[in-house]
Amino acid sequence: MTPASKTRIPQGMEAVFPAALHIPEQKQRVQDLQSFRLPADFRGRSAWLVQLWWIVQATLFRASPQVFYGWRRFLLRLFGCSLGNNVLVRPTAEITYPWKVSIGDYSWIGNDVTLYSLGEIHIGANVVVSQGSYLCGAGHDMQSLSFDIYDKPVFIEDEAWIAADVFIAPGVRIGHGAVVGARSTVLHDLPAMMLSLGNPAKPVRPRLMPEPKT
Repeated sequence: MTPASKTRIPQGMEAVFPAALHIPEQKQRVQDLQSFRLPADFRGRSAWLVQLWWIVQATLFRASPQVFYGWRRFLLRLFGCSLGNNVLVRPTAEITYPWKVSIGDYSWIGNDVTLYSLGEIHIGANVVVSQGSYLCGAGHDMQSLSFDIYDKPVFIEDEAWIAADVFIAPGVRIGHGAVVGARSTVLHDLPAMMLSLGNPAKPVRPRLMPEPKT
């Protein structure tokens, strides 16, 4: 097949990808990582402080016994994290930039939770973020040749429950009292007091609706 030949579209998909009918099959450069540049002050702190936090997190934070919640709160506050009263953060939780994170009173951050706080992450009071969940505060522009990075804040409002292994995309807001079912992928805002689940997550019923009798 010559470089000038047309890209083949699966039968029946021409209406879905009409533009592709006019794209030559030769390779087009779409991602040049050599040209990537981190925006000025994107980290929010100096590079050496970022490295220091990652060392502290990998040692003093992660190696602490589970019951040493006060010790981990101390370390997080030392590096600029805004924490309310009696926040419980498990030692295997990973917080990229704690100075971009706020967590309200009595909230729980479970085992192996990642707060990928290249952008701000705001977690309200009495929130549960269960094990293995990933809250993502930043992403990359897939249409930019230099793979430009961007940040969008994530908001988890009071009394929400993020169940196990949930992914929450940049810019998402989870409403007050909402529940997000296990292993859901959240790409858009979710309403208050609703159970939402799936990929992508969608509301399925009110949180307080009685369970159906079997």
